[in-house]
Amino acid sequence: MMVPKEELIGVLSQFNPWWRKESIPDLPPWRRAAFRELQSWMTAPPVQRAVLISGARQIGKTTLMLQVVDELVRQGVPVGNILYATFDHPLLKLAGMDAVLEAWREIEPKAEGQEYIFLDEAQFIRDWGTRIKHQVDFFKQRRIAFTGSAMPLVEEGQESGVGRWSTIRLTTLSFYEYIQIKRLTLPALPSVKSLVELFGWSQSEFYRIAQTSLPYVSHFHEYLVRGGFPQTSQMESITQAQRLLREDIIDKVLKRDMTALFGVRRVLELEHTFLYLCMHDGGLLDMVNLCSNLEVKRPTAQNYIALLEATHLIYKLPPFGYGKDVLRGKFKIYLADAAIAPAVMLKGKSILEDPAALGVAAEAAVFKHLFTRYYPMNVRFSYWRGRKNLEIDLVAEVAGDVIPFEVKYRTRNTGPGDLKGLLEFTREKSIDRGYAVTKSLDDFGLMEGLPVGAARILRIPAPLLCYWMGESELLP
Repeated sequence: MMVPKEELIGVLSQFNPWWRKESIPDLPPWRRAAFRELQSWMTAPPVQRAVLISGARQIGKTTLMLQVVDELVRQGVPVGNILYATFDHPLLKLAGMDAVLEAWREIEPKAEGQEYIFLDEAQFIRDWGTRIKHQVDFFKQRRIAFTGSAMPLVEEGQESGVGRWSTIRLTTLSFYEYIQIKRLTLPALPSVKSLVELFGWSQSEFYRIAQTSLPYVSHFHEYLVRGGFPQTSQMESITQAQRLLREDIIDKVLKRDMTALFGVRRVLELEHTFLYLCMHDGGLLDMVNLCSNLEVKRPTAQNYIALLEATHLIYKLPPFGYGKDVLRGKFKIYLADAAIAPAVMLKGKSILEDPAALGVAAEAAVFKHLFTRYYPMNVRFSYWRGRKNLEIDLVAEVAGDVIPFEVKYRTRNTGPGDLKGLLEFTREKSIDRGYAVTKSLDDFGLMEGLPVGAARILRIPAPLLCYWMGESELLP
């Protein structure tokens, strides 16, 4: 659709204050772990590709891009060679990508050197895959980053996008990032690049760090309630934070994005499906029960679940194994952030007084941190169920290793009798180590009293695991 050029230029001028030698307003001083990765792609890319920043709404994709823009300006890049455009804006959406690029070059003539293009909410660009492919193939002097809040941005463009862009998967804030953003002053903890390091610690080191990390526990519990969304994590009122999060998810994602991007008409059914998943966070997906309770047909429910995964609201974990083991098994569902279920249900801080709900939230947080840490390494996550109802919450297959995690987030300390599933799995699969994620800080250290020849089991409190998984992303 034709949009008057002067109106288009006016909108672009508002979004690009550096053209007027002005600073970017309200840009936070803190930086996500992904900042370094995106900056590297824009300044010294390993290959000639665009970069897709994929993730849910309100997790900081726009802020991340603008921080890289700010750094480019500070490094002396000619301001006219940098363009930011969000296609969530109605005029830019109507005008289209080609008209935006044309208007940019009309108001800001190209200077010497590389050009940097940042396209926000690119799923609203018509034929986005073809247009970005064209830019990568024919404009070698341009480096392009674009964001999307829906997985079809990746899936629909896979064929044309092969070799044209790489993906940075942005999740909600890690516990480590949450501490940095809130500027909390806490005792320093040692850096841990890999959990394997902890197997070499002495008992006195476990005891010393357990004592040092005591102030982290209350903040971890508040993190589980507030969640890892930058805006809500900084609000004073938990009730207001949860209400805002609920409105962003229900109103913007379920009611707006699902209609605009996927053509969903029966939004109420979709919302009910999501509410059902919120009530079963971290559990196995029983499609028969879901369909019966919500009175929807199985193909409809499966489609809704696929859409919720596409918009980064849930993760699906298959059973461990391949072939028939996966096809016949049920999927396990995790919400994208531990705070989503309490926010959608407007439960306030009540989950902190409910051991079962708190355990579910802790398990969801543990999965999110492990996923974020291992995602760049092409991790495959699953769960395991063996004979006599033995089970393991999470199994990570990464870089040739199979790493099992069992979450035991409860008051009493964890003993060998609590880890029959973990011990059976490590024995059956000939795995030499496993992890029991615990609640109490004194439930920290190497497991004693294990059978002869058993795998080594490390008990690690969830606050410390989440802290170190988040910190390791920022380590050089």
